[in-house]
Amino acid sequence: MSNDGNKKQFWKRNTAKVPGSIQHVYGAQHPPFDPLLHANLMKAGNKPQALTPGKPKKATTFQEFESITSDAWDVGDDDDELLATAAQNLNIEVVMETANKVIENHSKLQEQQQKQPEAGFEKDEEEEEQEEEEGEEPTPELTFSSEPRPFAESRMVKSLSEAHIESSKDGAAERSALQRQQSLPHRPLIPLVARMADQNTSGALVMTEREASRLDKFRQVLAGPNTDLDELRKLSWSGIPRQVRPITWKLLSGYLPANTERRESTLQRKRQEYFGFIQQYYDSRNDEHHQDTYRQIHIDIPRMSLECLILQPRLTEIFERILFIWAIRHPASGYVQGINDLVTPFFVVYVFEYIEEEVENFDVSSLQEEALRNIEADSFWCMSKLLDGIQDNYTFAQPGIQRKVRALEELVSRIDESVHRHMQQYEVEYLQFAFRWMNNLLMRELPLRCTIRLWDTYQAEPEGFSHFHLYVCAAFLVRWRKEILEEKDFQGLMILLQNLPTMHWGNEEVSVLLAEAYRLKFAFADAPNHYKR
Repeated sequence: MSNDGNKKQFWKRNTAKVPGSIQHVYGAQHPPFDPLLHANLMKAGNKPQALTPGKPKKATTFQEFESITSDAWDVGDDDDELLATAAQNLNIEVVMETANKVIENHSKLQEQQQKQPEAGFEKDEEEEEQEEEEGEEPTPELTFSSEPRPFAESRMVKSLSEAHIESSKDGAAERSALQRQQSLPHRPLIPLVARMADQNTSGALVMTEREASRLDKFRQVLAGPNTDLDELRKLSWSGIPRQVRPITWKLLSGYLPANTERRESTLQRKRQEYFGFIQQYYDSRNDEHHQDTYRQIHIDIPRMSLECLILQPRLTEIFERILFIWAIRHPASGYVQGINDLVTPFFVVYVFEYIEEEVENFDVSSLQEEALRNIEADSFWCMSKLLDGIQDNYTFAQPGIQRKVRALEELVSRIDESVHRHMQQYEVEYLQFAFRWMNNLLMRELPLRCTIRLWDTYQAEPEGFSHFHLYVCAAFLVRWRKEILEEKDFQGLMILLQNLPTMHWGNEEVSVLLAEAYRLKFAFADAPNHYKR
């Protein structure tokens, strides 16, 4: 290769850092560089030059490059000279004392690490017992228990076997990182029970006296030979306890009769009828005139907002059958996107009829086949009852939704003119965000636990899904009045209205929303001219 300086050579670098130059690393093991202490350790020809504001001198020829880096490979008399110089300038007693301390500290550290797993395990058990007695939330910390602690700040916990093989350096780094995390403010966590569909326990595993009293009232009403549906609706308006929600929903939706003796025979008949539909129609899903419907259902199911259920192949098959059979039996509307979401609350509620544990991440395939068949059939019939009241939402051009969106706009213009004018100012059409509110019954705006609580009231309210939902949407929009007025452009408003921060909502927020919706209904439902200009 040519040594011509005008040509770019392979050994040139874009930085002054070249092999052989020493770069000091500062930290616990490498204290800051002291020129006085290290002056005699450097060769005379490689003394550090004074820093200048100009650019560092770069190697321009191979000879210069070779001379700069020669100390990285040369082994000669210079090394002996360096060692001799170091021995003369350093105090031997200080060196020996420092070396002994390092060895002693290293030995102690190894002993502590050998004892730490056992001590940490015992300490964790004592702390957990103490925290359970005091009723306090455990402080997240590194545990070495063989059983990982679930839902602890969503961090992975090392097992006992992993703790033994962890090096001392990694262990110290992890402990220091954990201490930093503990010093930061904790992100508020939703209690496990509050994340579930049931919100009647207020996040506590033990029912309060009031909740137990309400449950007793429900059981008394349901125990009679003929259930008083009016009394059941009054009790259900404020929420239904999880233990009696499945039977209550079936009664309020009209799926089951009020007479106790007729219920079992009705259930058997309706379930047999549903699976008769499957035998009759489901094989036609691949026919030319049905395959588009089935294909759209198959695409939409993974998009469903299940939250607490794992979308397994068994669950996918169940939802496909429910939606396809409903579409075949309702040719006026057929299947429309959005109907798929309406299956989920019924399915989750009816799963509670067969399990005692929470439904979060529940493996549906672990249920017995008969239980799954019953849940599937009950979900189909109750969803059908719901859609019978709002089917004009899903017929051609969806006229029901368009009427409700216009009514929502008129209602908001009367109850909060500032919000209405703000939307007009930035040219936000109600149809652009409220269409989904009507089409999915707010299921994409609220967590599933809140949707189930909302549907408790919808089931109890006359025309809850078709009429009362309008006032809930109005109250829901005005609830974000402050955030809406703070947005000063179309894009900001649309992003807000399509991503409202309700992830941490629970029973209390839904109850306030329903109370405000009832107030609006009381003021405007029987006097429609009040919100017409």
